[in-house]
Amino acid sequence: MRGTGRTVKVAAVLTTSIIAGVALRQVRRLRPALADVAPALRSPLLPFLTGQVSARVLRLYRAGMGVTMSAGAGVTVRRAEVPSAVPPALVVAPREMSGPAPAILHIHGGGMIMGSPGFELPLSGQWCRDLGVVVVSPDYRLAPEHSYPAAVDDVMETLYWMRAESAALGIDPDRIAVAGSSAGGGLAAAIAQRAFDEGIPLRGQVLVYPMLDDRTALDTSDRSAGYGRFVWNNRANLYAWTAYLGRPPRRSDAPGYAAPARRSDLSGLAPAWAGVGEIDLFHDETVSYAKSLRSNGVRCDLVVVPGMYHGADGIKRNNPAMLAFRQDSTEFLREVLQAGI
Repeated sequence: MRGTGRTVKVAAVLTTSIIAGVALRQVRRLRPALADVAPALRSPLLPFLTGQVSARVLRLYRAGMGVTMSAGAGVTVRRAEVPSAVPPALVVAPREMSGPAPAILHIHGGGMIMGSPGFELPLSGQWCRDLGVVVVSPDYRLAPEHSYPAAVDDVMETLYWMRAESAALGIDPDRIAVAGSSAGGGLAAAIAQRAFDEGIPLRGQVLVYPMLDDRTALDTSDRSAGYGRFVWNNRANLYAWTAYLGRPPRRSDAPGYAAPARRSDLSGLAPAWAGVGEIDLFHDETVSYAKSLRSNGVRCDLVVVPGMYHGADGIKRNNPAMLAFRQDSTEFLREVLQAGI
């Protein structure tokens, strides 16, 4: 027994040493890139939050993003079964409601491979308090177990359910916007396209550093030292797109609504708000998509924050620039959801 205890202690020391060594190499590797991060958005934890997402560690990432956070005061949270859709949804509503309220279909992020509605409850709760809306967040199926079109189908079924059950949910079916960050932003763009194609009107779409284009995972061109290096990098992006598509991405094509950036005709889509950081891996595809929306006659408010990396508004949530970033999207939602009232 004494030998067993000694072995455990040695193993623990070795594991700690290995983790420390990996972390130190990560810090050294990313140190030059930190110069491109806005000083107010820097964090000593940033190199450690830039992981190498892979099949081997996916379970750990899922556990971290599967935690249910607090929605805050003044709201109710309930889990609702959505007929026809495999997963349920979280419904977040103000405690005090008078008359049918606007609604937001809020799609969580996580590269299509992780994440949960519960992890993003703080934002859902904030929207409820600030805008007096009902927020519905589907717990869509994740890749690689469920590749495209599972996620899009689940979210679309949730939208149909919101409209069919609008009276029970206390929402106005003609005042629904779709919103999401990262993979959730990419899915929001896909849902805006599919909703238009299927004749469902949406008031707006909020695309926060959206994951729109599988071809980005194939891009190896040089950028600034900090471009696409923090939180979500190209290695993670390639793994996630491969899992989502069920095959490696290729320049020639992608199926249906899988990569919204590939669609050429964007005319008639709902007004959009798109926001991204200057050194975010998704900067180029976000800006390009915003320009495409505008060239097709669709309003798109574009916000690009200098020195901002992927997910900075979550890591440095109380930073004035990040508060303004989120507030800008909230005011867009207020405008489109209250229009005509």
